[in-house]
Amino acid sequence: MRAALPLFLSAGLVVSLAACSPATTTDASGCTPAPSGSSSSGVKASGDFGSKPDVDVPFPTSVDSTQRSVLIPGDGETVENGDTVEIEFTLFNGETGVELSSTEYAGTPTEFPVDEAQLLPGIVKTLECSTVGSRVVGVIPAIDSFGDAGSEQLGVAAGEDIVFVADIIAIAPPVEPALPRADGEDQPPTEGFPTVVLDADGRPTITIPPTAPPTDLQIAVLKKGDGAVVADGDDVTVHYVGMNWNTGVVFDESWARGEPATFNTAQVIEGFTKALVGQTVGSQVIVIIPPDYGYGAAGSGDKIGGTDTIVFVIDILGIA
Repeated sequence: MRAALPLFLSAGLVVSLAACSPATTTDASGCTPAPSGSSSSGVKASGDFGSKPDVDVPFPTSVDSTQRSVLIPGDGETVENGDTVEIEFTLFNGETGVELSSTEYAGTPTEFPVDEAQLLPGIVKTLECSTVGSRVVGVIPAIDSFGDAGSEQLGVAAGEDIVFVADIIAIAPPVEPALPRADGEDQPPTEGFPTVVLDADGRPTITIPPTAPPTDLQIAVLKKGDGAVVADGDDVTVHYVGMNWNTGVVFDESWARGEPATFNTAQVIEGFTKALVGQTVGSQVIVIIPPDYGYGAAGSGDKIGGTDTIVFVIDILGIA
């Protein structure tokens, strides 16, 4: 889908009108939506909810504050400030009626934080107080969007309105904050594996046994957590230490950088992926990775040769 990034990057260019918006009616949920007006009610959008609408924008629009209208009412949960919503959207230039950006409407909605510190104020005002299952339109003035700077990347000149049409698919469940270290229940050591000792902060020290490395992939659980299960394709936050079995050299670790790493399970070497998928948040695992499941005959840099076996100790801290 097309990135909505410019909407986030430009948030610092605008000033919210929340304190001087016209009086509005509070809905049954206790939320106070932005008011509708002649400009927002004049925008027409045909087509089923969740599919890309055929939108008619009566351009040029000219509003002093954000106007919001509901084109298709939904009966789901009400979007509140601080939520993260999953939406399909199309964005237009209010001056010309030209489409500027759109999601693909292909079943993979994008997530927007309903937070004026992260998103354009006019977008927030359009989404806030809407219900899941609704299609809403916001006609948004420059003061609530790209201000006097405009957005050259999107094609919005200084002072121009934007028109935002959004289908609100869902409210994303809150993301649990990542753990600082694995906090699961200690498990008995596995014979033949390296030993692992933790310092006061949880940082592991690995000691390799004086034996030849195994030739197959081996995984053991050092701590068993009770959090969510990591699925293939998840974005996972971890602390880790990587050591070369053959040389005893630590070639990479997040602990040394002072912060955990977040990555997708599909974007790492196969052995690392297999160590994560199916494990639970709060767990600490150790994995012995032969070359076929690691960096192969090419190795990696000057610390991992093509025949070297590597070892990782991984704290699984959260699913992003």
